[in-house]
Amino acid sequence: LHLRASFDQNVQSMTAPLHQLAHEVIGDGPHPLVFVHGFTQTRTSWRTVAQAVVAGVPASRAMLIDLPGHGESQQVAADIAESARLVTECGGQATYIGYSLGARVVLHALINQPNAVQRAVVISGTAGLATPAERDERVTADELLAQRIEAIGVEAFVDEWLALPLFADVPLAANQRRERLTNTAQGLATSLRRCGQGTQTPLWNELAQITTPLLAIAGSLDAKYVAHARRLATTAPQATLRIIPDAGHATHLVAPQLVADEIIHWITNPTAYSTPTTS
Repeated sequence: LHLRASFDQNVQSMTAPLHQLAHEVIGDGPHPLVFVHGFTQTRTSWRTVAQAVVAGVPASRAMLIDLPGHGESQQVAADIAESARLVTECGGQATYIGYSLGARVVLHALINQPNAVQRAVVISGTAGLATPAERDERVTADELLAQRIEAIGVEAFVDEWLALPLFADVPLAANQRRERLTNTAQGLATSLRRCGQGTQTPLWNELAQITTPLLAIAGSLDAKYVAHARRLATTAPQATLRIIPDAGHATHLVAPQLVADEIIHWITNPTAYSTPTTS
């Protein structure tokens, strides 16, 4: 991999050849934390949270990964299961932290690459749509969205995306529009078609058998994903729930320090998080 100049002297940034994922590393501790971003984002979306978590978790380092179709991995095309495999090949044995699309990737890694995922943090994530009808409906909706991206281009699409009610609580200064515009229409459209919720097999039954520690986080203003987080926390035997107050779907952008604090406390004080669900 080609080592590029980093945005910070404590960060090493790697571009990716075909079939590998671009990433950057913050810190040099022996305990890895792997951060996986959401749709239209890039690895840079995690920098604030990752730096705070590395500062709070002794002897840790953070790896921030660009998912297939995004950032400097936009030349990589993969479905959700293949994305999980590529992410764990890059990250190795680690604590995996994912938001939205990244959360679904982390859940697939938890099921399919259990030796790699030592702990999992799922932020605004779901283990899948329950019925074939729901999945078919979502595939149709995502195809229309993919066609929309191809028709109007990335800049216009990102502006429409950020104007959705889902992101109404995200301050303008925190929406990372500039970083999102580094994506391509082809990469985002391919991601929707191959990694949309409708394409994935539900993982709820498998999660009931997993004993890996799992932290489910959602913003209190995001009722749909609060429900998903509660279900995750009551399905996985070693799961814990945390609700971030006054935050919506993009909790790590709205309340980065609160999210970082929850992750730090969960990793460093596991016995304090023995209760399966709590708000």
